[in-house]
Amino acid sequence: MKSLRHEKIIELIGEKDIETQEELARLLNGCGFQVTQATVSRDIREMHLEKVATPNGFKYVYPEERIEGYNKFLRVLTDGFTKASLACNIVVIKTVSGMAMAVAAAIDSMEFVEIVGSIAGDDTIMCVCASDQDAKLLLNKIYALVKNN
Repeated sequence: MKSLRHEKIIELIGEKDIETQEELARLLNGCGFQVTQATVSRDIREMHLEKVATPNGFKYVYPEERIEGYNKFLRVLTDGFTKASLACNIVVIKTVSGMAMAVAAAIDSMEFVEIVGSIAGDDTIMCVCASDQDAKLLLNKIYALVKNN
């Protein structure tokens, strides 16, 4: 749920000039997320959001260097990825030979909240998730990222 909320926050701050945590909480609640201002405050801190000046006041933004870094990690993921599958709460990712460590490092840097830990060999990565449901969510996210890039 937290990862979906973070994705929605990125979407909302990209679409609107949101000045306050209360405004962001209100918008999230309107989208079906049950959050308090304290939850939004933690999310802002965890996501490293910044508040920048605009001609009309202030707004939250996702730091450009994080977007640039994310894009680099995404490129490594898409370049090395061949397929992924589920094994209960584990997502097994197959890569181009010799790319597993680089892809695993990229995945770790992308900070998927579903992943508890990962290990890589030559062409295989095992991402351990807290639950079967988290593993399914992670698998879907990875395929969506690879498919769209």
